[in-house]
Amino acid sequence: MKKIFLLLLVLSAGIGAKSQAFKPYKAGHVFNISLPEYMNRVTGLNDAAVFQFKNAVKDIAGFVIEDNKSELELVNMKYASTQEFYEQFIKGFLVDLPKRTVSAPVVQKKGAVSFVEADASYYDEETKLTIYYFVGIAETKDAYYKLLCFGSLEDKEKYKADFQKILYSIND
Repeated sequence: MKKIFLLLLVLSAGIGAKSQAFKPYKAGHVFNISLPEYMNRVTGLNDAAVFQFKNAVKDIAGFVIEDNKSELELVNMKYASTQEFYEQFIKGFLVDLPKRTVSAPVVQKKGAVSFVEADASYYDEETKLTIYYFVGIAETKDAYYKLLCFGSLEDKEKYKADFQKILYSIND
């Protein structure tokens, strides 16, 4: 009898308590991207990346880092343009590496998405190769996407057009 009384007491206490209001949030972000058939989705290239891809035979790879605008605003980071976001990123990209070069950015808009693209490279002492990066930024209504594709500088002309197609496929 004691157990039943205790159970009824606990249940009645829960019924009388006011419940707190809950505010709904959305987490995560879905975006679209297209890759050439010779590329495979992988992991392990960059811990901050939301999407990674590679072709080990061709020795090229890439990844996408998403910067959600609402999350950036939580830390007081609001950019006036895609180019401003790009400039903030590129000023710290590869800066401590030997023979760093960065091309002038190309800015364009396709539909509702704004893009910036540039080429960057540096000399890798370990491999004795110049490493090429295709740097792309896509700005949508909700996010900035940094696309970084890389391989050797001597393969730049073989794959740059595909890297550009990957960049311009990004949307959400």
